[in-house]
Amino acid sequence: MEDRIFLPNVERLFDYFHRRWERKGTFALISKALILAFLLGLGLAEAKRLGWLEGTPIEEHIYNHFFAIELAFTLLLLTELLSLVFTMPNSIAESVGKQFEILSLILVRSSFKEFSKIEEPIDWANVQGAVLHIGSDAFGGLLVFILLGVYYQIYRKQPLTRSAQDRAQFISYKKLIATLMFFSFLLIGIFDLREFWLTGELHNSFNTFYTLLIFSDILFLLIALRYNPDYYTLFRYSAFVLTTVLIRISLTAPPFYNALIGIGSLVFTILLAWSFNYFETHKPVVEPKRLP
Repeated sequence: MEDRIFLPNVERLFDYFHRRWERKGTFALISKALILAFLLGLGLAEAKRLGWLEGTPIEEHIYNHFFAIELAFTLLLLTELLSLVFTMPNSIAESVGKQFEILSLILVRSSFKEFSKIEEPIDWANVQGAVLHIGSDAFGGLLVFILLGVYYQIYRKQPLTRSAQDRAQFISYKKLIATLMFFSFLLIGIFDLREFWLTGELHNSFNTFYTLLIFSDILFLLIALRYNPDYYTLFRYSAFVLTTVLIRISLTAPPFYNALIGIGSLVFTILLAWSFNYFETHKPVVEPKRLP
């Protein structure tokens, strides 16, 4: 009885935030904010070059004007994380696809981050030590982008259960978890802004957020068991959770390994989607045993 009262209220709250997020005006506002952040980054880098930031906490974190790209890209990725929250009530396969989209952008961001650590003037003498790291992250992001296209080609949305009532209730539970993730995201964002204001360092919140994603995916799996205990479905959900774990590991891995782990996890996901589609179509129908 409590679920029937509590879940609809949470669902309405989630739907309200989702509608506000999907409005065209929201993305126009985000675009303006990113432009301002980019210009702010350029201004801070120029102020550092002129010696106006001496003695300030942010001075030691700015090496060149590429800091502006890192700042804008970091904020862009935060908006993508928020978009991921709103895809969570959809199919888990779609949510995993969104995670890989973010991973590809994180790898590209890592390339710019390496650039932002190079002392000016930017020439071969200063760049040669980081060029392999930059190339590894850039090509890693490109391969994730290509393989993600393959994944979306074979991806199929599979309903958890044939019961419309059970599907609606399962979606309500997922919206509850997504709402908790939404407020967790806001807290992480507030903490990041505070750290940037006090220390001038762009705090990496992606690791924390992906850790929370692992626990939320586990909850999805345990709730799904309530509606469909089928082996193929449970294996699929479990494997998708493992995919999130691999992505989380790639975020903390050193250069070269981060791209390899990210690419490997996507290949694993493609094989999972293909094999599930095949066995879902060809799996044998087990006839119930009749008692003599």
